[in-house]
Amino acid sequence: MFHVALHEPEIAPNTGNLMRLTVNTGSQLHLIEPLGFSLDEARVRRAGLDYREYARVQTHGGWHEFLEAIGERRIFAFSQHATSVYTDVFYESGDVLLFGKESIGLPGTVLQSPTVTERVRIPIGPQGRSLNLANAAAIGVYEAWRQLGFSMPAVVQ
Repeated sequence: MFHVALHEPEIAPNTGNLMRLTVNTGSQLHLIEPLGFSLDEARVRRAGLDYREYARVQTHGGWHEFLEAIGERRIFAFSQHATSVYTDVFYESGDVLLFGKESIGLPGTVLQSPTVTERVRIPIGPQGRSLNLANAAAIGVYEAWRQLGFSMPAVVQ
C-alpha cells in the first residue's frame, strides 16, 4: 500500500498511533532517526495498543539511509509551506508520505531534496498553526487510500 515516513519524530504517542494507522491501512511505517524517544517507551506501547506487534516498522539511521532503503519511489512531503494541496495529487500504491517532526516539520534540506516528488499541504484555518502529526498522517494516508478505492493488497510493495 503506502509507506508512511516520519522524519525525526519527537513524541512517542504519535508514533504509537501511527503504528495503529499503518496496520489498519496495510501501510509500512518508517522512522528516520534521531527519534525523540525510545520505541520501548510505555507511551509508545500504550498508544499502539496491541497493534504494535503487527505493525511493520523500519528504523533508518538518517535521511540518506532512508532513501537508500526505499529505492526509487515517489515521495510526497507534507508541509504547511507547500503550495499544492494534498487532495490535488494522484497517489499510487507504493508511494511515500513523508512527515516532519512535531516541533518544526521537515527541514529545508529535506523539502528541497531532488528525491521529493512533490510538496503538499493540508489546509488549516486562519487561526491555526499546525495539526497533530498523527492526525495529519491519517488525513494524508486516508486520502491516498481513498483514491485507490480502499483496496488493500496483502503486502506493502
